Amino acid sequence: MAESGVLNIARVPELRKRVLFTLALLAVYRIGVFVPTPGINTEALQKLISGGTVFEIFNLFSGGALERFSVLALGVMPYISASIIIQLLTVVVPSLERLSKEGGAGRHKITQYTRYGTVLLCLVQGLGISFGLEQQGVLLPGVGGVSFFVVTVATLMAGTVFIMWLGEQISERGIGNGISLIIFSGIVTRIPSAFRDAWSTKEQFGGFFGFLLLLGFIFGVIAIILFCERAQRKIPIQYAKRVVGRKLYGGQSTHLPLKINSAGVIPPIFASSLILFPATIAQFVKEGPVQQVANLLSTGWLHAGLYIALIIFFTYFYTAVTFNPVDVAQNIQKYGGFIPGIRPGQNTSDYIDRILARITLGGAIYISTICILPQVLIEKFGIPSTLASTFGGTSLLIVVGVAMDTLSQIESHLLARNYEGLLGEKSGKFRGRT
Repeated sequence: MAESGVLNIARVPELRKRVLFTLALLAVYRIGVFVPTPGINTEALQKLISGGTVFEIFNLFSGGALERFSVLALGVMPYISASIIIQLLTVVVPSLERLSKEGGAGRHKITQYTRYGTVLLCLVQGLGISFGLEQQGVLLPGVGGVSFFVVTVATLMAGTVFIMWLGEQISERGIGNGISLIIFSGIVTRIPSAFRDAWSTKEQFGGFFGFLLLLGFIFGVIAIILFCERAQRKIPIQYAKRVVGRKLYGGQSTHLPLKINSAGVIPPIFASSLILFPATIAQFVKEGPVQQVANLLSTGWLHAGLYIALIIFFTYFYTAVTFNPVDVAQNIQKYGGFIPGIRPGQNTSDYIDRILARITLGGAIYISTICILPQVLIEKFGIPSTLASTFGGTSLLIVVGVAMDTLSQIESHLLARNYEGLLGEKSGKFRGRT
């Protein structure tokens, strides 16, 4: 009788050490979330960042560190922003594009540039936040001036660099996906409080029966995300036979997998940042046209329509930046491959581009539907905002996606040492997004 695949984790010494190491560093990160930055009135700060501003996104990715204004208040957002900027520049700047194609040495150099960009963004964001906090009067009595700016910027910068180091250690010596697991741990810690709020206010949406329906709905949404994140369009590729020296190569059939959601969670992050930007400015400008625009974009059909439109736009934009059909077609032709019925070269790239455009539309609609769920649940069904934001939108996409990738990596460690996978011998191999 086959034993549970999960118990096999403890039987592989290297994997057991990696899992325990990852859990230890995540625990260190969660402790750091509660270490406060000196001089801040946290109660006044929580009122400032609430109410639909871009700070809510930062608070989500910092695991609640921003609302407490801890030493890790900036979270991983500067690192994520720097990574995206470097990734976009890789497509535009020829020198960076050459570096990305130079293997391990080139990737190491790009990682260094990302670290420098993270420090620079920390400096800019730290100064901006420090100035904004002083202007809004959320500092403790007797705190302010140049000394406050220097201490706050240095503290926030050190906290982000520390998180970046933790993520790299988890990626190298843990089970991988270091930065993603740090974001994952911050979101998961909000789940108990979300269920508590839902249970305490269950009478607003049907009592105990409504609470059970809500749980079933949440599991249904998770199942949809699992299906869509693993969905692929497989383009068949045939490789012709060729002779290299005395050996015969090729002659086999394979496929090119195109994911429905190639852009991941980047589109909703960009869309949320843009649509909430007026509300953030309105926190500092209490009157005038900015306040009126912020009120228009905060709720209602205009907010939902613009949010969906921005998600669709950024899904196509980011997919176009990260996936080049011309390079794929050239690589297929270079190794003697072709798509049956399609001429190599330009025709192949056009064919791949057409298919990618079609499935990207499906991916954009899927992301938009998931991300608009919190607004629908809050406005139409009276679901508590903490539960709706935790089990809908960007939060749920990140949690499910990171969980899939992590389980896939653990599965690969088990299978590499002749153990059955996490799902057991008869259930087959667990397939993550990658």
